[in-house]
Amino acid sequence: MPESPDARAQAAPMHLIVNRFRGFLPVVVDVETGGLNPATDALLEVAAVLIGMDAEGVLYTGESFRYFVKPFEGANLDPASLKVTGIDPHHALRPALDEGEALKRLFKPIRAELKARNCQRAILVGHNAFFDLQFLNATVERAKVRRNPFHPFSSFDTATLGGVVYGQTVLKRAAAAAGFEWDEDRAHSALYDAEMTARLFCAAVNRIRSVYEGSPTSAASD
Repeated sequence: MPESPDARAQAAPMHLIVNRFRGFLPVVVDVETGGLNPATDALLEVAAVLIGMDAEGVLYTGESFRYFVKPFEGANLDPASLKVTGIDPHHALRPALDEGEALKRLFKPIRAELKARNCQRAILVGHNAFFDLQFLNATVERAKVRRNPFHPFSSFDTATLGGVVYGQTVLKRAAAAAGFEWDEDRAHSALYDAEMTARLFCAAVNRIRSVYEGSPTSAASD
């Protein structure tokens, strides 16, 4: 379960999250789509997990958000992609929103968190983050959503981070190397994948915390 930001965010200045990532607020995002091309294929599901930092400089996972998305008019839906995700975009009981409405709801708590943490922009954290960021940017542009809180091209990639810290680049294997159990039945849900990516990101960054906190002295001696 996510820990309460109010219970853990009484941080000393050096351990404010705004200082840890150069003014950026890491927010984990995962998308499920109808294909691999953000210009032509539908965004079907999007989830985000906020990241917090406690008074000791330890990252933790915060609140999660997930929205189902209606395919835009003329969107491509690749049967192979739908088979992987298990999503039926036209299911009568699927509580899907138009792209613009889904992103507006997703962005609202992220902008509030930016303000609360005095951060300038959110930076997308994803597993193979370039894919998620491409779809996010394409949907923002297509739906003409204003006030996108995310940096347009910078991101943190847990595939890279997992490879460096744990020697594993596949999310399932990196999560296992970090000590987390993997539920195959819940995988390929945007919410589950985002939450596991968030746990992996926090674990990896926390594991190298001593290196980061010692970096000013090390850099000065180079």
